[in-house]
Amino acid sequence: MFIELRNIEKSFGDNKVLKGISFAAEGGKAFGLLGRNGAGKTTTIRILMDVFSANGGEILFDGEPIDYKKVQFGYLPEERGLYPKKKIIDQLVYFTELKGIKRSEAVKAVDYWLDRIEMSQYRNKRLDTLSKGNQQKIQLVTALAHDPQIIILDEPFSGLDPVNAMLLKDIVKEEINKGKIVLFSSHQMNYIEEFCDSIAIINKGEIAISGELHDIKRSYPRNRLVVRSEKPDEIKEAFGQSVAETDDGGIMITMESPDEKHDVMRRLAQNYDVDEIKVFEPSLNDIFVEYAGE
Repeated sequence: MFIELRNIEKSFGDNKVLKGISFAAEGGKAFGLLGRNGAGKTTTIRILMDVFSANGGEILFDGEPIDYKKVQFGYLPEERGLYPKKKIIDQLVYFTELKGIKRSEAVKAVDYWLDRIEMSQYRNKRLDTLSKGNQQKIQLVTALAHDPQIIILDEPFSGLDPVNAMLLKDIVKEEINKGKIVLFSSHQMNYIEEFCDSIAIINKGEIAISGELHDIKRSYPRNRLVVRSEKPDEIKEAFGQSVAETDDGGIMITMESPDEKHDVMRRLAQNYDVDEIKVFEPSLNDIFVEYAGE
């Protein structure tokens, strides 16, 4: 599966929110849609899901204009929207039926997912009897029970403890391995970096950078080495002004040219007590700050 947005434009009155957004995501991989608050992420997602129409551009699914009667979306919004006073099973089945699933099949699907997220014991409880994190897990079922082709997760890990975050990670990986298109929108860069093969960063309604995350990282100059050692002072003395300390306790050696890295690595390994040597690559957080800033 493959979904592509081409030159999507959207205005609200005189405010042009999207100015020709283009990106593509494919099945079996996760895609990260990033940007600061107000950059246009939510508007892009709503257009993608046909909540409202764009003023220009097109959305293609497998190379053809998307048919929303045939393509199912699963959406976990940042702002949760279930009914606190209603029984969990009743509202989950209701929301699954809204996606065109027969009631008997909806009940089976919901029970499967309640078991998968370790929440079966709360099946007949009211939602407001659960903790915030468990309410979030329940809402996840509304995004998955109807077996959608495209899954959009907006800040999915917010409010989850480490155990539940690990459970959600496993579920997301399972859905990716099924060949589904999974789109993340989050400010938690560590999760995006862990899951996403490709990203697009929106800044003021335009794509500031997009592509394979691996390729984006490798596009930066590769003339810096990060070194970890129990005796860093010896290395600092030997390499002089080309050495700087990193925020996490390592040291960074800046070379005049990337062509020097093999010789420098060999010199370090042969002459010093070194635990790790690697070429420096920016984190996704570094990239985000660079392209989403003013």
